[in-house]
Parts: sequence; structure tokens; C-alpha cells
Amino acid sequence: QVQLVESGGGLVRAGDSLRLSCAASGHTAGYATAWFRQAPGKGRDFVASIRWSDSRTYYATSVQGRFTISSDNAQNTVDVQMNSLNYGDTAVHFCAEDTYDSGSDASTEYEYWGQGTQVTVSS
Repeated sequence: QVQLVESGGGLVRAGDSLRLSCAASGHTAGYATAWFRQAPGKGRDFVASIRWSDSRTYYATSVQGRFTISSDNAQNTVDVQMNSLNYGDTAVHFCAEDTYDSGSDASTEYEYWGQGTQVTVSS
């Protein structure tokens, strides 16, 4: 059974950086991994994704140029480096995996989800 565990969230000030990590277990290879986030009272929004086969990356417009997603296939981890954080980045951040390596920005395409890690940015 696939399990995803996020880590690295916390409370920071506007302009600070955080690095989130997603550790996967229970599968061999071939899944795209994405990060989504959900602020209180809002839907789950796409942040970034990376494909396993070619490491192609995709970003939401709101984080383009500030966030960088990367993977270590040998360790089965996917990190997202978040720089220049602002209040709008406050949310629970989730990692997710699909089963066909698409890297889609649609949450419905992802089968496996972690429990989430809270990121809070004070203004």
C-alpha cells in the first residue's frame, strides 16, 4: 500500500523560506508527485508537480519563480523549496501521487495522498 508522509511545515514570517518533503513508500516507481494546498474555507489548489520518467516540472502561476520542486528517485522523496513566502501561502500542504506519471494539476487525477503539513506565514 502506498503511503506518503509530509514534513517540514511550520510558522514563518513573510519573506522567509521553507522546504517541505514528501517521503513515499509501498510502491516501486513510475508515479508523478504533486503538491497541493488547502487554506481554511477554500478548495484544494495545485502548487507544483514533477514526473518520475523525465523529471518535468509544472507550477501554479502563483508560485512560479518562488517555489522549486525536486525529486530523489533513489530515496523516493519529493521536496518543494518555498522562497519569498507570503500570507497567501498559508495553508495545509499535501503531497499526492498519481498512477500514470502525468503531472496533472487536477487533484482528481491523484490516487494517493498524505495527511498534510501546515504552513503558516505571518505578515
